[in-house]
Amino acid sequence: QVQLVESGGGLVQAGGSLRLSCVASGSIISINDMGWYRQAPGKERELVARVTSGGRTTYADSVKGRFTISRDNAKNTVYLQMNSLKPEDTAVYYCDAYILSAGWGDDYDYWGQGTQVTVSS
Repeated sequence: QVQLVESGGGLVQAGGSLRLSCVASGSIISINDMGWYRQAPGKERELVARVTSGGRTTYADSVKGRFTISRDNAKNTVYLQMNSLKPEDTAVYYCDAYILSAGWGDDYDYWGQGTQVTVSS
């Protein structure tokens, strides 16, 4: 069994910063891509940022220059440093990871439960 657990969400004023963390645990053999998505009320879930096992990153245009994704492979953890936050960044943030676990023949896309980020104006 594999679990992803996010932390670090909360309420912050516009212009402030937050750092999200997501830890993968369980019978993990290897982790491929890891990423962060978000879903605002009434909107579809959208990609925020992704990082490959080799460290290559991809960002949504709306967060480029403000958010930084990183990972610590030794800790099975992915981070999202969010700076210069705007009210439109308010959403539930989810992490996901493609993980090869014991008993499975291929990567499976696991998701965390989400963490709320609220940016006040």
